[in-house]
Amino acid sequence: MYLHPLSVFFLVLVVAVASEVCVAVTTPLHGFRGCAVREFSFMAQKPGCKGLRITTDACWGRCQTWEKPILDPPYIHRHHRVCTYNRTRQMTARLPGCQPNVSPLYHYPMALHCHCAICSMQDAECETF
Repeated sequence: MYLHPLSVFFLVLVVAVASEVCVAVTTPLHGFRGCAVREFSFMAQKPGCKGLRITTDACWGRCQTWEKPILDPPYIHRHHRVCTYNRTRQMTARLPGCQPNVSPLYHYPMALHCHCAICSMQDAECETF
């Protein structure tokens, strides 16, 4: 059976794409490298209200980081990036059982896109170096 070279190319392309999808789907999260949006659940709490479990999208992953010694102060050159929000949508949940003088509204970000960047105190908890 004769296959046109263009048909062979498309067949190889389809097989390659299909195998890549299988690898991406079956790769365990602990082996993932990079920064991506991932579903995340947490307990929303504030004084005067009961807690509420919220499921949203958050940033998750590993970013390239390194340190190297240098001869002059501060004696080390750092390059630390974290997986953080690039684009978000502000969401609001209504907490149950709030006292009369406490607003039941709880605001939180939902990740739309994440990237590796320097940690910003405006939207993340950052450890000081």
